[in-house]
Amino acid sequence: AGSESQKGEHLPKLAAGEAIGTLAIHEADGRYDLGGTQASVKGGKLSGVKIPVCDGTIANLAIVSAKGAKGVSLYLVDLDGNGVSREEIKTMELCRKQARITFKDAPAELLGKEGQGEALYNQILDRMGVLVANEQLGGAQRSFEMARDYAKERYAFGRPIGSYQAIKHRIVDMFAKITLARSNCMYGAWALQDSPDDLAEGAALARVSASDAYLFAAQENVQIHGGIGFTWQADPHLFLKRMKHLELLIGSEGVWRERLFQVIEKKAAA
Repeated sequence: AGSESQKGEHLPKLAAGEAIGTLAIHEADGRYDLGGTQASVKGGKLSGVKIPVCDGTIANLAIVSAKGAKGVSLYLVDLDGNGVSREEIKTMELCRKQARITFKDAPAELLGKEGQGEALYNQILDRMGVLVANEQLGGAQRSFEMARDYAKERYAFGRPIGSYQAIKHRIVDMFAKITLARSNCMYGAWALQDSPDDLAEGAALARVSASDAYLFAAQENVQIHGGIGFTWQADPHLFLKRMKHLELLIGSEGVWRERLFQVIEKKAAA
């Protein structure tokens, strides 16, 4: 949605790692759409509070939703500029910092057309859905590998615990969910690159299946590791915490199921 000058200024820095961007959409009401947006813009100055903002403590640039004369729009805000204050908030995922960002008459630059924030945000969500789903898939795969390897080396009653049927069933169920998620993530990645008309469906399918696979794999990984699984002496709990973070980052699995149903209904009506 950016103008050529906006793209020329920001995209090279983001691609080179010279700048970090984030999305500042959510507010205290906990909604994942823009219907409850209270932040506002007047005369090019943005005021309001966004919480939580992923990577908000380290980002240099944010896309921020705010109400203006024509409704909700998206704006580019320099987080290192005037009128911006940040406060780290504590979450269960200690490796991915979250922040409360307060804007008070912060200079804001319109992104796209005024009043088109909802449409642009939905486009962003579809793209983020595919990318986050692939991160979830990677976490699920690693959780599966950790559980499988531990089941081979941990002995109980003179046998590897992986030889017991109860453990075998859990590992096979993890594998099945991950295989389904991988297929849907590949479909979403294909749609993102080659088929814009299928992106909404591909993103929702990838997000729903990857959320389910990561949830199951992360939980089972902790269970298969037993008592050590939730201690700092082992890694399973780190994947469990990242799973919860990614599950809620851009809307829960239920939110994405609803998006999928809407896509299916729209296709059926057409």
